[in-house]
Amino acid sequence: MPLSNTLDRVDADLAAGRVPMARQRLRGLVSSYPYDLTLRRRLAEVYRMYGDVAEAGRWMYLEEDRDADETAAFEQRYGSPGWRMKALAWRGPEALAASAFSEGQLAAVREACSEAVGRPVAWGDPIPFEDEEYEAPDEGGRFAAVIVAIGAFLGVSVMVGIWIRGVIALFE
Repeated sequence: MPLSNTLDRVDADLAAGRVPMARQRLRGLVSSYPYDLTLRRRLAEVYRMYGDVAEAGRWMYLEEDRDADETAAFEQRYGSPGWRMKALAWRGPEALAASAFSEGQLAAVREACSEAVGRPVAWGDPIPFEDEEYEAPDEGGRFAAVIVAIGAFLGVSVMVGIWIRGVIALFE
C-alpha cells in the first residue's frame, strides 16, 4: 500500500479514536521508511496521546525542536548507547538523515555505542547486550497474556467438564 494511502488510514483511525491502530500503522511506516522524520514526528504525537513521554522522546530524538523532558525520559528508559541505537530503528549511514542535527544525533549515539562496546559499530550491526541490565518497556503485554491464559484454561476446563458429564449421562 502506498505511503499516502496508509497516512490517510492513520488520519481516519485517529479521527475515529482508534489510536492503537494508528500507532501500529505508523510503527510499520517508520520501519519501512526509517529516514522520514515526519513519520517519526507523527508517531511521537500518537505516543503523547498515550501519555508515554519516553516513547515520544524516542521518536522525536532526531528532531532539533524536541522536548527536553521527553528526551530525558527516552535516555533514561534506554539507559545505554547500545539500547538507544537499537531503539532509534535507523538503518544505513547517518548521511541519509534529513538534517544536519539528526545526522549529528545519530553519529553521537553510534560513537557512544562504539566506545561502550570497545569496537566500531555501524547501524544494523549486532551489538552485545549481555552485560547490560535493561528491561524492555512493557506495554501491558504480560498482564494481557496472563488474563488470556487464565481465560483459555477456564474455557477448556468447562468444556472438558461438560464432555465428561455428557459421557457419564450416556451410561446412566
